[in-house]
Amino acid sequence: MPALYRELPAGAQAAYSEAYEAARHADLHRSVASLNGSFQSKTIKGKRYWYFAYRDALDRKVRQIYVGPDSAQLELLKARAAEPPGTGIPRMAAAALAHGCASITPKHFRIIRQIGDAGFFRAGGLLVGSHAFVALGNLLGVHWIQPTHTLDIDFAHAGRGNIAVALPADVDVDPRTAIESLEMGFLPSLGLGGAPSGTYVSPVEPDLRLDFLTPLRRNDAVVEAPNLKVSLQPLRFLDFLLEQPAHAALLSGQGAVVVNVPDPARFAVHKMIVAGERPVSERPKANKDLAQAAALVECMLDQGYADRLQEATDEVQARGPGWRSRFGKAMERLAARQPMIAERWPASS
Repeated sequence: MPALYRELPAGAQAAYSEAYEAARHADLHRSVASLNGSFQSKTIKGKRYWYFAYRDALDRKVRQIYVGPDSAQLELLKARAAEPPGTGIPRMAAAALAHGCASITPKHFRIIRQIGDAGFFRAGGLLVGSHAFVALGNLLGVHWIQPTHTLDIDFAHAGRGNIAVALPADVDVDPRTAIESLEMGFLPSLGLGGAPSGTYVSPVEPDLRLDFLTPLRRNDAVVEAPNLKVSLQPLRFLDFLLEQPAHAALLSGQGAVVVNVPDPARFAVHKMIVAGERPVSERPKANKDLAQAAALVECMLDQGYADRLQEATDEVQARGPGWRSRFGKAMERLAARQPMIAERWPASS
């Protein structure tokens, strides 16, 4: 059976790392260059998260900018924060693309960068869906064989009681204004009773849609997130996807933008759950879910990450019969489509 990915050459992986670090440095510098403050950390559930704390010149209150979880890359960023931001990010991104890294369309890149500049990712938001799949390929140093084209751009946030990051209470971002500033005609789609649905659509391009998602809790009512200034559409099983996020760079001929993306093992397992949930009428979408899960699993197993997949699979099995049933249905379909991948999937312990 043909491989579902191919390894990127060493030059591509080096060029991607260079573009990623330059974009992270530039993003951090935009946040803190004009502020007098210091880096501070908080330990939540045994994991340390970093912030840049400063005193607001207007009201003298102490504010915090979320930077990211403790990592070697973040330590490098802290050391370089006092330096001026590097130039030539478009050149670095172009070099990575020339070596074989995957890009997204300029239009989608512009949208995601604008929402990122509005602080959505610093406030704990994630990019999910097919764009995250593209970013994970570059992060893992591989090129996906299957097509990754999509017209939807999916953003996610845990909302109140954020499980992804230790979010400061006074973080305030404004993706809604960022969407308006794009001047692309996006309008909020209205749900029952004329209330916002968490989706933005363009009358000019009806197939181009921005979805803002959040985990489903007590009911399926749209969640209002005042500190984000957008409505969030509840989605089942999304809480599993938002835990333990990673950082990755999206590339385009215009440059690179750093986004939060799901952990690749959780992304693969979540795709299985969603595939097992979809009705027969959504079989094409379920097949796409299974294809992305299979590609990620093959790549992670080949790269020695079986333990990560084992951990994510075990957690699903422990979440109850509903989760186990959906995962089992998806595994049956995967075995029919990709038997070798299904056989290699780490069994639940």
